[in-house]
Amino acid sequence: MQSERLPVRKDETDRLRTGSQTLLRGLDVLEVVSSGQNNLAEVANVLHLNRSTVHRLASALVQRRYLSFVPGYGYGVGPKALEMGYQARTRLDIPRLAREHLEKLAAQTGDAVHLGILDGMRALNLDKIPGRRRIEISSKVGERQPLRSTGLGKALLLDEDEARLREFYKFEDGIGGTYAISETEWIRRMRDYANRGVALDLEESEDHIRCVAAPIRDVTGGIKAAISVSSAAQYMNDERMPFLAEETLRTARLISRELGWEEIRKP
Repeated sequence: MQSERLPVRKDETDRLRTGSQTLLRGLDVLEVVSSGQNNLAEVANVLHLNRSTVHRLASALVQRRYLSFVPGYGYGVGPKALEMGYQARTRLDIPRLAREHLEKLAAQTGDAVHLGILDGMRALNLDKIPGRRRIEISSKVGERQPLRSTGLGKALLLDEDEARLREFYKFEDGIGGTYAISETEWIRRMRDYANRGVALDLEESEDHIRCVAAPIRDVTGGIKAAISVSSAAQYMNDERMPFLAEETLRTARLISRELGWEEIRKP
């Protein structure tokens, strides 16, 4: 027997609509205060609301600790809002947020795509999308890889100063690693990669395998993770590398925006 749907009364509909409007206005107040407006009159002017309405909304937000109020100063972001922001940052699931972007990049390039983070003195693979080409990239999810020789590893280090870069380079020597590129040349290349925003692996980590990588940044602007595109050198020749660098950087920026990053345009 099909159940009958009870009609929604008009007064109930009006109540829900009013409640939604109040919620949205409250969120508007929170956003305006977060942007730096701390005076009641300023907030009312930005939102085109009367001061009594803004005062009522702000008072409710202060009561719930989403805003704070200091006499003589005005309103500010409250501890509850800061706590929620911190929790959101620490609980962000980067592989989940990045997955769709990684799949699109792999489909567009036909090459293997990786996602990784800095794990001590190594790069930790969090995800991998296999390419369509008849070549097997030996990396695995959960595997820890060197930093100085892999594109992914280098991309994770693009914000490091020279002293810290030398530490990473020497660490590989200390555990018996062999590398054809001198420390001086590696530092020079890392400076160039930092200026370009992308890092390259030109058959340094694995014979006949090339890679281009770019960092993922969070709301602070710091590097949170990195992505890379890898394939056989025959599919990643010098002519194709600029295209791959552009697409990898574009994808990394899209993922970064998912984490709250905003690009600062140079004048």
